[in-house]
Amino acid sequence: MDSLGPERRRERGGLLGRRSRGGLVILALGVAMVTVYATVFLVIMAREGRPHSVISAIYWAITTMSTLGYGDITFTSDAGRLFSLLVLFSGVAYMLVLLPFFAIQYVVTPWLDRRRALRTPRKVPDHLGGHVLLVGTDSVTQAFAARAERSRVPAVVVLEDAALAGDLHDQGRHVLVGPLDAATTYRKAGAARARLVVSTLSDHANTNVAFTVRQAARDVPVAVTAAKPVSVDVLQLAGADHVLELGQVLGREMASRVLGSTGRYHVIGSFGATLIAEAAARGTALVGRSLGQIRRELADGALILAIMRQGRLRPMTDDVPITGDTVLVLGGTREQLDRYDALYQVRGCHEEPVVILGGGRVGRAASRALSEEGVPNTIVELEQGRVENSYSVLEGTASYAVVEGDAADQRVLRRAGLDQASAVLVTPRDDDLNVYLTLFCRRLRPELQLVSRATYERNVATLYRAGADSVLSYATIGATDLWNHAGLSHRVLIAEGSEMFLAPRPSSLTRRSVGDEQVQRRTGCRIVGLLDDAGILHESIEDAPSGECQLLLLGDRHAERAFRETYLGRRNPRH
Repeated sequence: MDSLGPERRRERGGLLGRRSRGGLVILALGVAMVTVYATVFLVIMAREGRPHSVISAIYWAITTMSTLGYGDITFTSDAGRLFSLLVLFSGVAYMLVLLPFFAIQYVVTPWLDRRRALRTPRKVPDHLGGHVLLVGTDSVTQAFAARAERSRVPAVVVLEDAALAGDLHDQGRHVLVGPLDAATTYRKAGAARARLVVSTLSDHANTNVAFTVRQAARDVPVAVTAAKPVSVDVLQLAGADHVLELGQVLGREMASRVLGSTGRYHVIGSFGATLIAEAAARGTALVGRSLGQIRRELADGALILAIMRQGRLRPMTDDVPITGDTVLVLGGTREQLDRYDALYQVRGCHEEPVVILGGGRVGRAASRALSEEGVPNTIVELEQGRVENSYSVLEGTASYAVVEGDAADQRVLRRAGLDQASAVLVTPRDDDLNVYLTLFCRRLRPELQLVSRATYERNVATLYRAGADSVLSYATIGATDLWNHAGLSHRVLIAEGSEMFLAPRPSSLTRRSVGDEQVQRRTGCRIVGLLDDAGILHESIEDAPSGECQLLLLGDRHAERAFRETYLGRRNPRH
């Protein structure tokens, strides 16, 4: 079983292939040079009247190229001596390439790999407990490990490849090397004492891992990813407690970011009894008014936790105007959010359609989620018959259409209803294509809401620059889901890079108000509310009940780390 992800395997295989081909090319060049030089040697010697054998010609060519030059065979003519200089200098240049290549490739590199493998751990310390085991390494586990490092939660990456494990070990990651299909590996990894085991390999490999982990630790929770819906039942039978279908989850998350055209709220997460939702101001009575006015109208109702424009958080002062591109982040119970809709939702009109670019797993999941909400949508797919053959919606609730063609073709987009759409979801796997489509749609309709998918976190900023209002990545969605399932500090993704999370209320902040500017200046985190034991959100810290209340904070990973270091010291955030 291979612990490397597909991309890493291709990269590693390609590197080894290039090295092997490089060695063969160098050897072939050497053989060709010796053959040509030996042939020219025989010709010049014959002209000088001193014929030699083929063996002597090869002997002379090799000794001259290697600068040994015994001097037992020499030319007497100027042409022969010039030829000898050519052979000598070309041989020196060749040896400068050949010797370092073979020394590094077959001596130094294997020696370094062996040394790295020897110092890579094969067993975790006996005192380690409450840790998370990450089987394999990909964008999801890397994001999870980085988050664990920031929160000081021990996370151990389990790999078969000693060289890859050595690389991660050198980067400061906790790693363990061992066969992934051996129960001994998980016993040495302390699976029985672990908080969670996560495997993000292929469906077949995940099945074997889950089954093997159950031999080593019967009670430890096991979470795995699934690429195909048909694999879910098999993975659960193998012992997985939580099966994460990333394509389905990402599609639903993208659909939940569609703000629509009526101003109604969309729930994107929860903390206990408190729901976190988004609502667009476009087309509602909110536009043109100030944040302070809206807050006064919502007294004793839903709380406005944050406002965003084009995926970026904005200041929360009372004089901030609500514009057509403003998105409100709300918090409250279902009844409070329903009262918000009663005040501001546009009545008497239907939701405008949504265009989904790409009919893969993510696109189909987004279409299904929108159809269940009664939002009409159209899937644009290049591959003929792909959607019809692999996608179906519940009868009676579906409201979708399929347009076959290239999403980069303006005529295809017009046929799909781009001119009447309220939003476009960009769902292909290729980030380069997503940047192109995002920029293309933004130019066609500047006022359109654009929600784009990023396969790699490094392309998130590029997609925002291309014009996306919201960007969701595989890595962040997967890591957040697994983090919440591990029972660690629960969090809700607001925008790529910005999350809401809970933290204990330190004694130094008992008298501070929500939105305290000093806290935000010092750490970058914004206090947006206080959550009591019943999971009810309070806007005023002073009015919150006494007891074990937690702060609800909003910030990125750097702000979270700064807040914990400033106000919580080295406490481990397991809440």
